[in-house]
Amino acid sequence: MAAVLLEGSLYFSTGPYEQKAHNLEKNDHCIITTGCNRFYEGFDIVVEGDAVRTTDKSTLERLTELFAKKYDDTFSFKVGDDGFVHEQGAAHVFEVAPVKAYGYERTRDPRLGSATRYRF
Repeated sequence: MAAVLLEGSLYFSTGPYEQKAHNLEKNDHCIITTGCNRFYEGFDIVVEGDAVRTTDKSTLERLTELFAKKYDDTFSFKVGDDGFVHEQGAAHVFEVAPVKAYGYERTRDPRLGSATRYRF
């Protein structure tokens, strides 16, 4: 999942007919995970919060710039009537303000990894 950070919240998009969108209609509580692909080193983060649909035009404009910069304009998002539009169609945009986050640092020796919990 592609996501960007803006003013302390994470933002992501999904197609209106994707399973993710259907799941969020029923339950807006979600978890976002990110990290690296190396098994014995790196830092993984899990963020918990509620996904709120974003349709504010000025916020969407700022987000199109952030997505373009972070992902080399891979998605070519533009602002539509109620979210993003791109070559494949429409995308709903969601904001997740973190409630809790967990960070896990991995080391070459798995016994030495450390976990930290953050509350917002």
